[in-house]
Amino acid sequence: MRIGLLHPGLMGESIGASAQSAANVQVLWAGEGRSEATRQRAARHGFEDCDTIANLVAASDLIVSVCPPHAAEDVARQVLGLGYSGLYLDGNAISPQRSRKIGSLLATNKISYVDGGIVGPPAWKGGTTWLHLSGPRAQEISNIFSESVLIANVLGDEIGAASGLKMCFAAYTKGVTSLLCGILATAHQLNVSEALIQQWADKGNGLDTKAPQNVREVTQKAWRFVGEMEEISATFEHAGLPGEFHQAAADIYRRISSFKGAEELPDLQTVLEALIDGNEDESKARTALGE
Repeated sequence: MRIGLLHPGLMGESIGASAQSAANVQVLWAGEGRSEATRQRAARHGFEDCDTIANLVAASDLIVSVCPPHAAEDVARQVLGLGYSGLYLDGNAISPQRSRKIGSLLATNKISYVDGGIVGPPAWKGGTTWLHLSGPRAQEISNIFSESVLIANVLGDEIGAASGLKMCFAAYTKGVTSLLCGILATAHQLNVSEALIQQWADKGNGLDTKAPQNVREVTQKAWRFVGEMEEISATFEHAGLPGEFHQAAADIYRRISSFKGAEELPDLQTVLEALIDGNEDESKARTALGE
């Protein structure tokens, strides 16, 4: 089987490597216009460079999309426009309704669609990363990863189930981190940071050390979490629940998205100032627009 991987970022790299550990599987990618870092990731695992997306689509039996959530639909449209008619796995952090929309779109060219939701870090260690799958051909995808460190779990035939599980899981894990960002930034503004840390320490819940570290570490991924929080918000609203909390979480992550690509973690003070300054930047923009 030849698997076209769109695109081998940090998570996509591990998914491709897991797939390629199966017998008779070759992972393809398209190097045109991609960064040197992406090229190095692909080369590490012997992914075959097809150069262009068109070449990749023409050569693939299965296409796996692992990209930032805001790009998921555009990637699917690009593949559709190139005449693909094979099996397609969307492994992106998108709402169930968006997943169903993509599935319906691809069905216009008789593309078999599988809904996927990835939970956990890049899959380099067993028992840490799950690929939840749903759709009529989900078991075929699961079989590819049966001997890999990635845990492939079939939820059934319903498109949207895997994305729904991903949304609900991330709503807590990444939602809590965004809340901690807001709490620490507010405490900083109110000059009660030390007292708050001490209260957490006295309470014995571990937040005195975990919260500052989590806030610093999330800066590396915050740019990706903006779209994910918006997808979670849409998921909640579609289910009849308020989506405003995760819209606010998207705003939190947007304010620290400029740390993308930083070689070292910023210190806590720098992160908190970016969170606070983000509100001032937004206010200035609104004033400039006459709002």
